[in-house]
Amino acid sequence: MKTIKLNNGVEMPVLGYGVFLVNSEECERCALDAIEVGYRLIDTAQAYYNEDGVGRAIEKCGVPRNELFITTKVWISNAGEEKAFRSIGESLRKLKTDYIDLLLIHQPFGDYYGTYRAMERAYRDGMVRAIGLSNFYDARFVDLVENVEVKPSVLQLETHVFSQQKRMRELINDYGMHLMAWGPLAQGSDRLFTDETLKAIGTKYGKTNAQVALKFLTSEGIVAIPKSIHKDRMASNFNIADFELTEEDKETIRRMDTGKLKVDFNDPDMARYLLEYDKKFNPNS
Repeated sequence: MKTIKLNNGVEMPVLGYGVFLVNSEECERCALDAIEVGYRLIDTAQAYYNEDGVGRAIEKCGVPRNELFITTKVWISNAGEEKAFRSIGESLRKLKTDYIDLLLIHQPFGDYYGTYRAMERAYRDGMVRAIGLSNFYDARFVDLVENVEVKPSVLQLETHVFSQQKRMRELINDYGMHLMAWGPLAQGSDRLFTDETLKAIGTKYGKTNAQVALKFLTSEGIVAIPKSIHKDRMASNFNIADFELTEEDKETIRRMDTGKLKVDFNDPDMARYLLEYDKKFNPNS
């Protein structure tokens, strides 16, 4: 498995498996399938309410813990230094592990400065190997990064061939950070799976549109975490190591970038939705 080196020296797989919108019971089976296929990076979050399913898979998979790379994220309702720190301990318990490989602030809302201090504390205590951010943009991103002691290693954003985050990639490069793509297959959009440009490139290598899209991201040094509940599709998404895109291929795909995102985190309605998220989706609320 190809890896990248984070700014603190930690090695991270460039291709992983995401479990967004997978319930806890099914998540165990999906994570086990993904690990059997060959994935070693599993991306979950407190707000996915399936960390325990990932934990059961970690416990049962038979792969040594140090060969896995587990990412989770602190949710808005756990924002603030003490509350966030307690929630990190709870994530460790659910994940059935002594440490988290990468811990992110999930959303730039609430007391995320306090949350970041909690993550720095967890990092220094050996509970976490690397820390970072998710869905932070522009001035808010710069303000946080310029005012913390432990610099973040990763920024996770919506990223795919139609929205390649070129501007944010340039910005985070100044801090030695890596981009991690959520929604790397444009959130399952038919537009990606039927795109004629990707199809033409894939035909040369005997690869699908999805495989070409994932290969492009990873070849650009972007960590991709595609999701599927079907083992055959997990395997197909994982099967991208046996071909290389030419520079001409990559330049063609770069021209597909529209810069348009499906989710706008500067939208007040989106902020209100996220702040009320727990009340709507927490199965224990």
